[in-house]
Amino acid sequence: MRFWFCLAGFIVSLASPLAAGPAEDFEALRDEVWEATLDTDPLLATNVGDRRGDGKLGDLSLAAYDRQVAMTRAFLARLEAIDPEQMAMAERVDYAVIKRDFEDKLAAAQHDHTRFVLFTTYSGWFSGFASLPNRSPFFTKADYESYLDRLEAFPEVNRDGIARSREAIRLGLTQACEPFEGFDKKIAALIKEDYRQAPFWKPFEREEPSWVSDAGEWTGLMRRARAAISDSVMPAYRDLLAFYTEEYAPNCRDGLPGVSETPGGGDYYAYRVKSFTTTELTPDEVHQLGLSEVARIRAEMEEVAREAGYETREAYIEHLRTDPAYYMTDIDEYVAHVAALAKTIDGHLPKLFGTLPRNPYTVKAMPAAIAPGNTTAFYEPGSLAAGRPGIYRINTTALDQRPLWELPALGVHEAMPGHHLQIALQQELDLHPLRANTAYFTAFVEGWGLYSERLGIEMGLYDTPAKQMGRLSYEMWRASRLVVDTGIHSKRWTKQQAVDFMLDNTALTPANIDAEVNRYITWPGQALAYKVGELKIRELRARAQEALGAQFDLRAFHDAVLENGSVPLDVLEDHLDRWTRSQATGAAIGAEASSL
Repeated sequence: MRFWFCLAGFIVSLASPLAAGPAEDFEALRDEVWEATLDTDPLLATNVGDRRGDGKLGDLSLAAYDRQVAMTRAFLARLEAIDPEQMAMAERVDYAVIKRDFEDKLAAAQHDHTRFVLFTTYSGWFSGFASLPNRSPFFTKADYESYLDRLEAFPEVNRDGIARSREAIRLGLTQACEPFEGFDKKIAALIKEDYRQAPFWKPFEREEPSWVSDAGEWTGLMRRARAAISDSVMPAYRDLLAFYTEEYAPNCRDGLPGVSETPGGGDYYAYRVKSFTTTELTPDEVHQLGLSEVARIRAEMEEVAREAGYETREAYIEHLRTDPAYYMTDIDEYVAHVAALAKTIDGHLPKLFGTLPRNPYTVKAMPAAIAPGNTTAFYEPGSLAAGRPGIYRINTTALDQRPLWELPALGVHEAMPGHHLQIALQQELDLHPLRANTAYFTAFVEGWGLYSERLGIEMGLYDTPAKQMGRLSYEMWRASRLVVDTGIHSKRWTKQQAVDFMLDNTALTPANIDAEVNRYITWPGQALAYKVGELKIRELRARAQEALGAQFDLRAFHDAVLENGSVPLDVLEDHLDRWTRSQATGAAIGAEASSL
């Protein structure tokens, strides 16, 4: 969801004369960036209803990446020639967001890790492609043809991904071995001898669509789908499996798992910390912040344990982890329970927000191919233009490791009022489409998700000690990330040190902790964004409440937080400080008028 651009069709624009004024210059540049983004990101184009992306997957080659970097550098030079102080406030926010993203991409390009480390235990070009059937519209014949073209285009993308990963091997930039134990099985799970068992066949399991003019038309599409899956997609996944088992896995990194153990890894991690938090925090400052938060939350957990009748926090956590009453065994019942809870949460939203998104969301299990070893849940953005709701994906494997007491906190984070509300609303706001559809700052998005967990207190969701401990455990989980992520990548921790720290401080089950630590090892810095972002939002709320007193309106505050979409934390702070001053001024004018 971050901005990337290709050069195709835009070289001439670099020589174009600038418009008469800063605002006009900026608007023209912003439009060019959006058009370039749609050209280089075909799936995004489809998501917003633009057909230029039909049949394409994007270019994963290193040459394309280098062209994108060059284009970003040229765009930034033009942007910096424009004075934002002479523009309206809305455009100034756009300017700040776009400039930060350009600068971040150029900073990332200074590191070989960005060019050649293309997959984690959590994501990669091949796992993302497996979700194509869920991300594609299927309303017209053109939709189906575009989908089939994309299936046939996957081998080239796969070859480029393998080529760049092969260079990672040569440079000593492979992932650590331990988190990738059994990863070959995840790739193998994507390979099906019978095309009908592959997820890519799912769009053709339906009855003949109403737009079909004759039976041969639908039969022809099905025949082409069978060939695309059997002759393009499956051979590509077999090539990937062979590459991984024969070349990549034998060259994974033994020893300490941190990225700082790789060439240039220390500088790369320092960049990642700043990038994901949108702050100037150093790894050591983040580590110390984490230790402070862990101590505070631990004291609160001890208080809840005593309330539940247990002498120690550890004794209560052991009870929560092992009592069968807190776990379900039937997958359908578990999904139904999560969905019912989500609907209950929805009923609280009008008390907390003045503006809600139109696009709904649904609750579904993770696809079987990606669920084992994955996180407890994640959110899949929807699209009104593509006719797709948001999806709150829950992991239904190992249900004996997925306690019911953590579901209230999980639901408010992943669905409402967390990721679905924020992301769906951003898509619908009166923002330039570049901002509405591409701006994604992890500290804001995940910080909002974690802040939403705290809103569960105001909804009354944590009405038992077990649920209270579930929320605190989730908050502790994010605080522990500050310690564990920096411990691994900056302080040379082993994986076992990280696991032990989380076992000692959170109520998460061992299976969840193992999956989480694997994620931190293979995705440096990302996990830091949650707590840093949440603390900033809480700080800004407290500041506004203190300044406004009885005039503070929580619904209006939340709307103000979200009304610019995803932004860096410093941009959010400036915006909310302006909002607070305007609210105070408005209240003062209202009080003066009422006294007349």
